[in-house]
Amino acid sequence: MAIQTNDEKVTLVTKDGYKKLLAELDNLKNVKRKEIAARIKEAISYGDLSENSEYEEAKNEQAFTEGRILELEGKVKSIKIIDEKKKTGTKTVQLGSTVVIKNKSIKGSKPVEYTIVGSTEADYENKISNESPVGNALLDKVVGDKVKVVVPLGVMEYEIINIK
Repeated sequence: MAIQTNDEKVTLVTKDGYKKLLAELDNLKNVKRKEIAARIKEAISYGDLSENSEYEEAKNEQAFTEGRILELEGKVKSIKIIDEKKKTGTKTVQLGSTVVIKNKSIKGSKPVEYTIVGSTEADYENKISNESPVGNALLDKVVGDKVKVVVPLGVMEYEIINIK
């Protein structure tokens, strides 16, 4: 999640999310850059650059990689780590909370566990963004609360079973 505070953009992540961002940045700077430079050098050796698809592909990948490096450096500079330990034992769903919910709109659905995180580290497995419809609806709720959420399939109702 990115929030504005005093003209600064803050990116909220967990400690694990921060480590993953640093690892990706390190890999791009110290491994990927070298690989691309080697590909460009090899493509240049083929001669005529105007019709050299290997050169064109390597240059495009280089531009994408440099853009991603800039993006990650900006995020790393503005990161605020979510203190997950403070969330343990809390009564309400907050950023960093792990919550077990059950979809009441679908008969026979099993409870699902999600961790509420900033948008930077949300994935399709078990981490959902606090900015997503479901994540946002769960914030500040307690065990037993039911929330209705508009999703692409329509309106779904979820019940909070547990907060970890």
